[in-house]
Amino acid sequence: MTLWYEAALASFDTETTGVDVERDRIVTAALVVQEEPGGAPRRHTWTVDPGLPIPAQATAVHGLTDAWAREHGRPPGVAVEEIARALAESARAGRPLVVMNAPYDLTLLDRELRRHRGMTLDQYLTGAPLLVLDPWVLDKRLDRYRKGRRNLAALCEHYGVTLTDAHDAAADATAALELTRAMGRRHQGQLEGLSAAELHLRQAVWHAAQARGLEQWFSRSGTPARVDTAWPLRLPLERAA
Repeated sequence: MTLWYEAALASFDTETTGVDVERDRIVTAALVVQEEPGGAPRRHTWTVDPGLPIPAQATAVHGLTDAWAREHGRPPGVAVEEIARALAESARAGRPLVVMNAPYDLTLLDRELRRHRGMTLDQYLTGAPLLVLDPWVLDKRLDRYRKGRRNLAALCEHYGVTLTDAHDAAADATAALELTRAMGRRHQGQLEGLSAAELHLRQAVWHAAQARGLEQWFSRSGTPARVDTAWPLRLPLERAA
């Protein structure tokens, strides 16, 4: 049996106007597909004119400016429709989807689809649900007592994966894909031969436990804060209330 980390994988990433999934917008996105380990990745990229000013704080991270997005970007309704259809097509092909911190990128895409197309991400995925592999959740479960940061750059360094052009959507998606393969190989004993579908279900449970633990830490630190337990997609605010 071919294990999921030695089979075809896809990976998705976005660069955005900010970190609020309910209000911020996609500026660039990438879907990277690799049919086998070591194979040449196919990169599908989108540039979006978000229709909102890109804050200076966001530009400082990814380098994308208002003028660049207006010149090169496509209307958001057109772009997010194409992105959702590309994810659905990849899911129908049976490829698990790597998304680093999935509740951020997938929720933001869902909200963009609701905003511009009047549809949810799940509606595009009818009959072909995503099987998500989230290296952020996986590492926190498989190597839970390790000290240090767990962002993409730190994880790539720890697992010996090359990350070039950080905060470029295609580069980050490619690195996250290779990172997830490396995690699978290093922790194959803990993964017990789990399929991608089984691992998807377990990550939802692991993420919820991790979120509750983070809430407790905030409370002990004197700064109580709610941490969303939903994974890989957050509920809309009106349903989460």
